[in-house]
Amino acid sequence: MEQNNISNSSIETARFNMVQQQIRPWSSSIPDDSILNLISSIPREDFVANQYRHLAFSDSEIPIGFGQTMMSPKMEARLLQVLNIKPHESVLEIGTGSGYLTALLANLARHVVTVEIIPELKEQAQAKLKSHGIVNVSCESGDASQGWPQNGSYDVIVVTGSIPTMQHDFRESLNTGGRLFVVVGDAPVMSAQLIRCTGKNQWTQESLFETMLVPLSNISQPDRFIF
Repeated sequence: MEQNNISNSSIETARFNMVQQQIRPWSSSIPDDSILNLISSIPREDFVANQYRHLAFSDSEIPIGFGQTMMSPKMEARLLQVLNIKPHESVLEIGTGSGYLTALLANLARHVVTVEIIPELKEQAQAKLKSHGIVNVSCESGDASQGWPQNGSYDVIVVTGSIPTMQHDFRESLNTGGRLFVVVGDAPVMSAQLIRCTGKNQWTQESLFETMLVPLSNISQPDRFIF
């Protein structure tokens, strides 16, 4: 029992340090603590494999199997900040991964559709979401690397893997007023982008920050010149 108490205390200390030392300085423009409180309230350690539980709060991309990783905590916070999701909005997440970001999105939005190409990851994430009582999520299996128009359009789209160039398929699934977060580029040069739909076939694109992210599964690569 004493060991469990020490372990729980260590986890809470690590969670506090993650928010105060990693996320808050990097996301200092967050106007209030709502995003930070949300990240603190959902146990990140429950969404990682047991062997990485001690790294759940580290400033790194934790492996989740099948060549995939979780986003770092500060990137999760930044994307939630810039997307500014409202309680009435619908969200499409392309790449479920561990399900942790899905849980964060679901706590902000009316409903989340999340699509995962790797069946095992989809099943694991779905079970974790259910165990935490998160019911406003539809977990779907499939390849959404070219978009996911089956369920219509969305207010918010989050692409959790990087893509080499911006694709029209994603932004064309945005409602007017909708926002898309995606990391664009090839290693070692990538940047997070925020695309807003301002009207029919009208979008704006804002470069947010430089970063690195594992490529989206099954994404097509552009033709390259060979000299």
